[in-house]
Amino acid sequence: MANSLFRKKKIESILAEGGDDTHGGEGLKRVLTVKDLTFFGIAAIIGAGSFSSLGDAVFKGGPGVVVLFIITGIACAFTAFCYSEFASRIPVAGSAYTYSYASFGELFAWIIGWALIMEYSIGNIYVSFSWSDYFTSFLHKVNIHIPDYLCTSYKEAQKAVAQNSPNAELINAWNSAPRIGSLRIIFDLPAIIINMLITYLVYRGIKESRNFSNAMVVLKLAIVGLVILVGGSLVFSQGLTFNWNPVNDEGVKSFMPNGFSGVMAAVSGVFFAYIGFDAVSVLAEESKNPQRDLPRGMIYSLVICTSVYILLSLVLTGAVNYKNFEGVGDPLAFIFESQNLNLGWMQLLVSVCAVVAMTSVLLVFQMGQPRIWMSMSRDGLLPPVFQRIHSRFKTPSFATVITGLVVGIPILFTDKSFVLDFTSIATLFAFVLVCGGVLLIPRKEKVPGRFNMPYINAQFIYPLIIGIAIFLFAKYGKGYFSDAFNFDFSADPDYVNGKVSFMDLATPKLSIIIFWCICIVLSILAIVKKYSLIPLMGVTTCLYLLTGMTKNNWAWFLGWLVLGLIIYFLYGVKKSKLAATEVAR
Repeated sequence: MANSLFRKKKIESILAEGGDDTHGGEGLKRVLTVKDLTFFGIAAIIGAGSFSSLGDAVFKGGPGVVVLFIITGIACAFTAFCYSEFASRIPVAGSAYTYSYASFGELFAWIIGWALIMEYSIGNIYVSFSWSDYFTSFLHKVNIHIPDYLCTSYKEAQKAVAQNSPNAELINAWNSAPRIGSLRIIFDLPAIIINMLITYLVYRGIKESRNFSNAMVVLKLAIVGLVILVGGSLVFSQGLTFNWNPVNDEGVKSFMPNGFSGVMAAVSGVFFAYIGFDAVSVLAEESKNPQRDLPRGMIYSLVICTSVYILLSLVLTGAVNYKNFEGVGDPLAFIFESQNLNLGWMQLLVSVCAVVAMTSVLLVFQMGQPRIWMSMSRDGLLPPVFQRIHSRFKTPSFATVITGLVVGIPILFTDKSFVLDFTSIATLFAFVLVCGGVLLIPRKEKVPGRFNMPYINAQFIYPLIIGIAIFLFAKYGKGYFSDAFNFDFSADPDYVNGKVSFMDLATPKLSIIIFWCICIVLSILAIVKKYSLIPLMGVTTCLYLLTGMTKNNWAWFLGWLVLGLIIYFLYGVKKSKLAATEVAR
């Protein structure tokens, strides 16, 4: 049984099924170029993260959040190299799921496929809510008003009433909502409508999706560039640069007013801003030259978006004191409000850009999930209907419709705060396994015209990096390690008053301890196995970002994994085509 759970799929078999043929003329259309793939990456990355969650990240980390964007960008760069290595070897739709099948085996492949549902489908729930917020805000600016109970979630309104929230719109949504008996009719209509429209567009075909995405990317890059130029010039012309060195609650001026722990507390929001570059890999079977263009598309889009995020963070934290971003869901528009930079026309322009940006994110994510399911169905881990390709549109038709339902139905009973962290932790987990998977596959000879990840012997370099990191944290981290091993919370008033539990406070400490233990183990393996440095650094940086996750993040993630494992053992392990092949032998 144990061997069957970790049975690996040969790369040759994967290519025969999806990468090098057209399934008898019933395959997907190969129409995407490196420009298209780069634009799809930008379309996925620059969206809800920059237009919504960035406000919360700035509030937690202050101007120092720029450092976290750099760290996250580096982590994603290492990961992008690993994705690119797999994409050059296994150019099929399936992304991290398929890569894990070839390196770790079937069980881990299922876990990754299940985790990617969180990244693409559940992530799109958050984006749908954010899209609705910006869309209704834009309508208000042009004097078109939708009833409050039709542009918010039931759970969000219910929570606002229970907590006596000052948010008048949420309170009004609850009080003014029509009723059926005791049930209030409250749901986010714009979020549901945009999900339906995007699902239809993805269903119709890759060419239509490509053209729509490219047009939106050009528009949003132009507007984001304008925000950076106008906002940045006003920061300097109005003498607001002092906001980059604000006074914290202790009365001390600091680029990191809440310390490095405050910066790390923003990891979910910042990492969410990067989610998307990996979605490019699911378009392998629709790329003209996937082994060359997929890696380029991922890396180009990542470099462009990291540069944009750093500049945006500097503009936001320069224009307005970081404390003022508490609860701000539209940070780019917020800095141009009358009490801040006071540019009404920029507010309107940002609202338009946000709607466009988030529409493109919805499009790419809605394209990604059906292709993951299609790959899992090919392997027998999901019912055969999920690999059905439309005879006319050449898209995974059934899987696309199901994706629309998986996103659309939860919109009725979830809210943004729930799905944000849920999505980030799943994506980081997938990244760790992709980077780790590269370590397990044999090195290949360089092939002209394909991406070739450079091999850098980590035998001595990686242990040296970890050793230097430990030294720096110990010397300059102000009790970093001693605090990590201190589980006495009796001096914490929130713990004493019962506002937080032992595990709430212990989880980040345990995460740090486990992280450094893994680093030491990886250092030993690097010496013994002579692993490549790039995937090792990918594993390390992604694991470090995971240390910023809370107890609730881990609890929900583990619960989701348990549900996935139940489905796998009830269906997938019995229907696996690889298992059937082994039995036949």
